[in-house]
Amino acid sequence: MDWLGPDEWQAVALSLKVSAWATAVSLPLALLVAHALARGRFPGKTLLNGLVHLPLILPPVVTGYLLLLGFGPTGTLGQALASVGLTLAFHWTGAALAAAVMGFPLMVRAIRLSIEAVDPKLEQAAATLGASRIWVFATVTLPLILPGLIAGAILGFAKAMGEFGATITFVSNIPGQTQTVPSAIYAFLQVPGGESAAARLVMISVALALGALLASEVLARRAARRVAGT
Repeated sequence: MDWLGPDEWQAVALSLKVSAWATAVSLPLALLVAHALARGRFPGKTLLNGLVHLPLILPPVVTGYLLLLGFGPTGTLGQALASVGLTLAFHWTGAALAAAVMGFPLMVRAIRLSIEAVDPKLEQAAATLGASRIWVFATVTLPLILPGLIAGAILGFAKAMGEFGATITFVSNIPGQTQTVPSAIYAFLQVPGGESAAARLVMISVALALGALLASEVLARRAARRVAGT
């Protein structure tokens, strides 16, 4: 990989870091929300479903601007987090937040479909034997939805790797701090002679995306076979 320059390596490493954190932090919340949407009955369920999927419909720049309003230096949440030493705007942590927000709907949808595919009678049977709701979820539901959980996590990771609009709006395009692979491609295309570096990063992006999709398929199939006991 000597054909990648220092700036390109830096963008790839930062993208992997941002995507890993975005996936790790948002996965537990995605599981909770997916379970609520699949099994819960409560006022505002339709509104929650709409809010979860809103980033898929809004232009990414709008999502990034909303994040900047809320989590920026003058935003209420941004000031509260800054008081405890956590900075998001124009920092790699903000890039992780933007990537998590954009990938969250994909994670929730994949996990929700898996939960809805589980026969509720299996959960009810375990509950009649005296198991608590948490124990039923951990021992019955969670193993059965493992393929969807894996697929959702990898889809969220892949989406985070390719996120551009919300990220560049919220954290700008600062080399070494917030410049991910998509931002670096954009930056290279703005300068004369940068096409070759942009092309190399494009190939890296395609390889990572295909690898993520292949890994998602393989891991999901293995998990499904293990759940089926074959």
